[in-house]
Amino acid sequence: MALVYQPVMQLSGILVSLLGWVLSCLTTYLPQWKNLNLELNELEIWTMGLWQACVVQEEGGMQCKDFDSFLALPPELRISRILMFFSNGSGLLGLLLSGFGLDCLKIGERQQEQKKRLLLFGGMLFWISGITAIVPVSWVAHSTVQEFWDENIPDIVPRWDFGEALFVGWLAGFCLILGGSLLNCTLCSTEVHPSSVHYAVAEQQDQCQRLETETRP
Repeated sequence: MALVYQPVMQLSGILVSLLGWVLSCLTTYLPQWKNLNLELNELEIWTMGLWQACVVQEEGGMQCKDFDSFLALPPELRISRILMFFSNGSGLLGLLLSGFGLDCLKIGERQQEQKKRLLLFGGMLFWISGITAIVPVSWVAHSTVQEFWDENIPDIVPRWDFGEALFVGWLAGFCLILGGSLLNCTLCSTEVHPSSVHYAVAEQQDQCQRLETETRP
């Protein structure tokens, strides 16, 4: 049962982590971290991401302008860039390490201890990648909520709202943490090796033979 259970858990973990890594990369470059609806002009929707601000018109057109300076960005966007890059890098490294540590991979079949270490490091990197993906989107969401309910801003001033990229980032972080947990759960499950089974059977047979010799008259 364990021989079938572990490869399935490992494949599930790495596939879920791969999905989370793709979503994390997508979150990094999506311009919809914040949305702004103008009441005076409902035909336009302004969006802001980590790299550019865009204007979406009702006719279907979209115009974007890249940010001129990194230092001119708000603090949450500057830190979010760094954390998302770190999340993408650690997720990619986790995919490489855990991929070589899979039991279904024929490479390194005689080096089970090294493959277990690769799975462990890969799972830990997925955890780090998931956390560093959740932190920036949560920070931007928190600052958006604070600005939205700020009483010092007049009511006629438009307020920024949550963008679609925030929800994609939360889903990415959840998938990365879940995938890393599935990989590490396979290491916690105990697997009985055939050599230990044969040794236990042989020892039990020796004990039976000793009892038979002792009971003979």
